Amino acid sequence: MDMVVKTTHIPKPGETVLGGSFLMNPGGKGANQAVAVARLGGAVSFIGKMGDDIFGKQSAQLFDEEGVDTRGILSDDSSPSGIALITVDKHGENSIVVAPGANARLEPDDVEEALKNYPDSTILLIQLEIPMRTVEHTARFAREKGMQVILNPAPANDSVSAMFHLIDVITPNVNEAEMLSGVRIEDISSARDAAESIHGQGVTHVIITMGSQGAAVLESGTFYHIPSPPVETVDTTAAGDVFNGALAVALSEGKTLKDAVTFACRAASIAVTRMGAQSSIPFRNEVLLNSIV
Repeated sequence: MDMVVKTTHIPKPGETVLGGSFLMNPGGKGANQAVAVARLGGAVSFIGKMGDDIFGKQSAQLFDEEGVDTRGILSDDSSPSGIALITVDKHGENSIVVAPGANARLEPDDVEEALKNYPDSTILLIQLEIPMRTVEHTARFAREKGMQVILNPAPANDSVSAMFHLIDVITPNVNEAEMLSGVRIEDISSARDAAESIHGQGVTHVIITMGSQGAAVLESGTFYHIPSPPVETVDTTAAGDVFNGALAVALSEGKTLKDAVTFACRAASIAVTRMGAQSSIPFRNEVLLNSIV
């Protein structure tokens, strides 16, 4: 559950800032991505672990309403559901602290058992708000089953490079790409250098999301840039999750990587014009109305 406060600027250490509006909104990277896939027209099953508490129950109910298959959601009565404390400044940029709760107790066997319920799945979309041992085991299991593995390496974790050989598509933002590549990104050219470094470590396709600048893509060694539509940013929370969900949907429909990234940039550009995480996720018809391929 995301707890969001809008304020003029993000506090420095030791600083207290008088904020403005407050809202609670279901969130979590994996959950946001699952809802994005559902709203954008994909068939999605969500695997995760939540606490046996009011936040967990509310989230599960909302997933059902969104059309997300929830058979893979496990309940843990010994841990609370995960929460995030989010500050959003007047420019729409955010600062986030996550208390993982039950997310930290999602084990490799939990996911492997759940994945057996979905033998026809073609894409695994995974991120790093669960234990690294579970991420790596899941990626390996999915790869063995012939699924395409998309990794959103967030929150940033430099140990993820050890499993790059299991990843088909990786989608870091600028900060994450800098950590994974050791290259400082200041423009599209340096983004290309970072993407080539990550590709050289074993990932087939590298997509660096760059906010208002769109995405830098290295597709099997071929580089190109996809611009993002110009919009007035209100809140960047979950924009990356929307991008990843949209990317997975487009790829599942057989679109080229270039067209899939274009679709994802368009979807994310809509999300940043709205407050909140799941509340900001657009529906497919909204994206198509914005001249998407």
